[in-house]
Amino acid sequence: MTTEIAVVLGLALVAIVLFATEKLRIDAIALLVLGSLAVLGLVTPEQAVAGFSNPATITVAAMFVLAAGLQNSGALSGIGDLLGRARSPFQFLLVLFLILAAIAPFVNNTAVVAVFIPIVMAATARIGMSPSKALIPLSYVSQMAGVCTLVGTSTNLLVNAIAREHGHPGFTMFEFTSLGLICMGVGCLYLLTVGRWLLPDARGGELVEQYELGKYITELRVMPDSSLIGQSVGDAKLGEEYGVFVLELLRGDAKVWGPREQQIEAGDVLLARGDWTKLDELRKEAGLEVDPQFKLEQRSFEEVEQVLTEVMIAPRSRISGRTLASLGAGWHRNATVLGIHRRGQVLRDKLKEVRLRVGDILLVLTPAAEAADLRGDGNLIVLSEREAEKEMGWRAPFALATMALVILVSALGWVPISITSLIGAVAMTLAGCLKADDVYDAVDWRIIILMAGLLPLGMAMSETGAAQFLVENTVGLVREQGPLIVLAAVYLMALLLTEFMSNAAAAVLLTPIGISTARMMEVDATPFLIAVTFAASTSFATPVGYQTNTMVYGAGGYRFADFIKVGLPLNLIFWVLGIVFIPMFWPF
Repeated sequence: MTTEIAVVLGLALVAIVLFATEKLRIDAIALLVLGSLAVLGLVTPEQAVAGFSNPATITVAAMFVLAAGLQNSGALSGIGDLLGRARSPFQFLLVLFLILAAIAPFVNNTAVVAVFIPIVMAATARIGMSPSKALIPLSYVSQMAGVCTLVGTSTNLLVNAIAREHGHPGFTMFEFTSLGLICMGVGCLYLLTVGRWLLPDARGGELVEQYELGKYITELRVMPDSSLIGQSVGDAKLGEEYGVFVLELLRGDAKVWGPREQQIEAGDVLLARGDWTKLDELRKEAGLEVDPQFKLEQRSFEEVEQVLTEVMIAPRSRISGRTLASLGAGWHRNATVLGIHRRGQVLRDKLKEVRLRVGDILLVLTPAAEAADLRGDGNLIVLSEREAEKEMGWRAPFALATMALVILVSALGWVPISITSLIGAVAMTLAGCLKADDVYDAVDWRIIILMAGLLPLGMAMSETGAAQFLVENTVGLVREQGPLIVLAAVYLMALLLTEFMSNAAAAVLLTPIGISTARMMEVDATPFLIAVTFAASTSFATPVGYQTNTMVYGAGGYRFADFIKVGLPLNLIFWVLGIVFIPMFWPF
């Protein structure tokens, strides 16, 4: 092992740990890797910045804009009504899968799931179906459909770009379609049968006559006439009587040590967790008030002109990583955040000090007249009320026609997809399908930075021999068993790595390994690249392996174990399908 190989592998290992632990944002990790490679001389300055002008990076950015144009023009507005006509959960899922099969191969699947979450939640409520029976299938099928074409996911484009840089001819628009359709067909059948029974049926009490709101963390201020004054938190027995649990007792700017034994005083703030109905019942009966974050005056929950809404922090939200206190004037002026719900974690900080994450759900009280502003905010996904229907004017068919031309022209090989997607994005903007200022909000810049920042790592792994070293000391151990067994090992390696880190990062690390594996076996690299593409683009077993899983994790009220129970068998099915069909379609 040379020094250069050791340094590159060390950087890759650090990146994997950082991606898996989520200590830093994914784009920040990518830039750290990029800077380290350039400073250490492992890539040239030109190679370091080449990722920003790579056709794959440009295509992904343009596809985000095209997806936003489709959504804003109203081209997708009839989907909710179509789903609402279903007469049974089975029929609902079947219709949903067919719609996703038509849309997700051509629109980035992260954007598709962001659009579909509120539609699916509203439609399931109308037919009496639990949203938890539909949201995991929404995420999974969007991934299955996305891998059917070159532009369905950013991972496909990324693998294609790296492969071309290493001398591979790359892939056509519908290169993956044959295997993708087989996998999607089998996957949908699994979700309609076995998977359907494995999915949780998360039902609960209703709030505001329609929606189940989960367990929230909120701040309750003790008023001068409160019946709790003079009692300790333990003596008040709030857990037994209301199902509300006090996590911290805040007095002034400090947390009180041993909150259960401390006597409650007027002006204290209880950081409490529970169902919102129970929290509000306690508030009214014990003389407490919700301590709002954005205004001095208290807005009562009962005011008729107020709308109680659940909103989720969207994947490309600009407020992710910020605290409620730091939003200031940038937040909706008359909106009050009453509580925060975060899956898998109990928050113990004051609400204004909590750093928001993608997937967090906020309980927001806002004037009815301003509810439309929440729905129009690209940083948020409104969960507890249906997206306002958009008028089907001329822009809707224009957006659909533009998207179709982008795909058709590039599929015929007349113009590269990077150029057609850019032209399509400009055309939609000029036509008013989305405003010029909204173009920048439509792009998930973290994904763009991630792709551009990690592409040089793939170059460094190949040029220093790090990829070849890894191959010889991992899959090279089963080399004598033949290319089929090596293919199974590469697919399994990619599958496992993708479940615990960014799928794009996994693709960057494993594509050079796939190419080096083919050289070691003296066979065509295409089967190994296909294995990496499918494994990195379909992550089912954890809620952190793919952005769409993270999005439905909070919205559907799932547990981590639900993804393992439903997704792990599906991962193994895809692994077997890959081993069987990849050599048939792409011989060694």
